Amino acid sequence: MVNSEQEVRKLSGGNQQKVILARCMALNPRVLIVDEPTRGIDVGTKSEVHQVLFDMAKQGVAVIVISSDLPEVMAVSDRIITLSEGRVTGEIHGDDATEERLMMMMAINHNALNAA
Repeated sequence: MVNSEQEVRKLSGGNQQKVILARCMALNPRVLIVDEPTRGIDVGTKSEVHQVLFDMAKQGVAVIVISSDLPEVMAVSDRIITLSEGRVTGEIHGDDATEERLMMMMAINHNALNAA
């Protein structure tokens, strides 16, 4: 049962994420930046969070997802940009991305940056 008086900090990690996303949605943002939006939450809640992000994007919100979870990045992205030490090291269309390609983009370009 939902208790609207319950403190957010006492909710599960997944429910805390849902509250944060609901708060963001209420502001009608043009851009939403989320950092590790599903870290530490269960698979079912991950799916719900992903759906919220998809829905916001369909409504015209620019959604920027920062994540170290490569399967998540590939699942929610239409364009992926890799960074190393604050620099763009690669860009790929989401449909063309594989974990191997992303790892290569990060490793090759990271090594090139360190050599410079």
